[in-house]
Amino acid sequence: MKKEGYSYRGRSIQIGIAFSIIALVFLGKLFYIQVIDDSAKISAENNAVRTEIIYPARGQMVDRNGELIVYNKAAYDLMIVPALVRDFDTTELCSILDIDAKKITDRIEATRKNKYRPTVLVSQMTSEDYAKLQEVMHKYKGFLVQDRVVRAYSSQVGAHILGYVGEVNQRHLDNDEYYRMGDYVGISGIEYQYEKELRGKKGQRRLLVDNKGRVQGSFEDGKFDVVPTPGKRLQLTIDEELQEYGEQLLKNKIGSIVAIEPSSGEVLALISAPDYDPQNLVGRSRNRSLQALQTDTLKPFLNRALKGSYPPGSTFKLLNGAIALEEGVITTETKFRCNGTASKPMKCSHSHESPLAILPAIENSCNPFFYNAFIRIIEPDGKRSSARTGFTRWRNHLVSMGIGVKTGIDLPYEGRGFVPDTSYYDRYYLKRWGASTIYSMAIGQGELLETPLQMANQAAVIANRGFYYKPHVVKGIEGEVISRNYTDKVQSTVSAASFEPVVQGMERVYTGHHGTARWYKNDSIDFCGKTGTVENPHGEDHSMFMAFGPKDNPQIAIAVVVENSGFGSTWAAPIATFMMEKYIRGKISDKYKWKEKQLLEADLIHIEKHSSD
Repeated sequence: MKKEGYSYRGRSIQIGIAFSIIALVFLGKLFYIQVIDDSAKISAENNAVRTEIIYPARGQMVDRNGELIVYNKAAYDLMIVPALVRDFDTTELCSILDIDAKKITDRIEATRKNKYRPTVLVSQMTSEDYAKLQEVMHKYKGFLVQDRVVRAYSSQVGAHILGYVGEVNQRHLDNDEYYRMGDYVGISGIEYQYEKELRGKKGQRRLLVDNKGRVQGSFEDGKFDVVPTPGKRLQLTIDEELQEYGEQLLKNKIGSIVAIEPSSGEVLALISAPDYDPQNLVGRSRNRSLQALQTDTLKPFLNRALKGSYPPGSTFKLLNGAIALEEGVITTETKFRCNGTASKPMKCSHSHESPLAILPAIENSCNPFFYNAFIRIIEPDGKRSSARTGFTRWRNHLVSMGIGVKTGIDLPYEGRGFVPDTSYYDRYYLKRWGASTIYSMAIGQGELLETPLQMANQAAVIANRGFYYKPHVVKGIEGEVISRNYTDKVQSTVSAASFEPVVQGMERVYTGHHGTARWYKNDSIDFCGKTGTVENPHGEDHSMFMAFGPKDNPQIAIAVVVENSGFGSTWAAPIATFMMEKYIRGKISDKYKWKEKQLLEADLIHIEKHSSD
């Protein structure tokens, strides 16, 4: 019996110890919560704490020379707490903010479902609006103002490169928890591509409020406030002065200009016309401006430099010439006969010396020469059975030079152009095709399509005699140990030896007696170029020009497209030449001032007939 009693007492002691341990754990936890950890207190008071977002300054942008292009300025959102709003002078408020009374009442009504939550009533007020409002703010119970920063620009240039910001949509909210309704995000251009670097990190301010939503002061003396982190500053590759000059040259024209530094792939200028003033997409008038731009039939939002696709025309003869030399189907001494407009099956645009080799063929832009060279590339043994192999080799050369593929530029929405492959022709011609079926590509017509960016990169490939660097518009990012630098060289399958005769032929375009850009020869810089007049089924031909300079140690490669304007030598050639001279010398030669004036004043959008030479 003693043994059994002892067993009961031992068991009771064990149970007592267990309960004591549990009690100690709970007491310890309670002490930690009440004395050490504030989180429970915060949670308990959460219904009386309002968190205000402090928006960071978005990262600035400077050009390649350090000139400020994009910065920030103060703006203000007028917000309301619907439950606190009392009768107010609607007429006075609408007069101060220049806003329709119905819009104010409709917006207030729409916010009543969250009556204690601050909601934006009028966004992006200017400093002037804010100053006027502050004088009468005491009369508007339930109204408050939240600070913001919005984009500002040193000039009106570069809209298609810089891009713009806009309010987030549901997709942004679903994909990134950083954003909340009412935030702004990069929509296009660099603003979109480098959003995470530019946006910075939000701060926050925690305020005590009573059960009516009225602010009583700072919560915990600001212990839980967070200072915002500004976005990073970007240094662009763009030369702002060159960009502005190019935009002036394309004013009242439809087209694009892309200029690249061949030795680095840095984009010096990227212009699409018509364009728009980036400042118009900032502030309270933003939505009105946005709607006008989106409905404009001239499509100013379309970045033609990246997305425009054009047959490259005669500028493409240069690549066919280099490939023909590389494949050994011609030499620099190989000559083909040309009978001018009587030539068959491909006629020439004019009469010139005949027969002729590759250098004078480039100078004269001879169609029959490049037709014959192309036929030999595609069917090197003269038999249709070899066309598939020859075509594949030709296409692979082009892809290695960045034709028919995206360049990978650090801007969104780039087009890829188009170079057909064998399967494309198999579908259309049931595998019964050869060089004579596709010979229009000998002169850059037919199915071929290139973007102006690809054309400029093509000029860089030739300038470098067979290689290029990936085009890019951002040179460095603040805080990086090493500035962003694209140093990967893309080597083409065509050798420097095959490009050298092409370069010599391009020089003769400026210096030769029959050169199609001879009118714009520069006395101090050896330019190399090639005109293109591209057939357009929807109107007048497109004027194109591709060039680089100087011939040796080139500093700039460029492509220009002026839509519906006629000959390449009339519009695109002088624009490209003046852009190169402006970049290299800083000014235009006096003897060409008359032509520069003509280009600056020309309106090719609003006239029906265009001049030609």
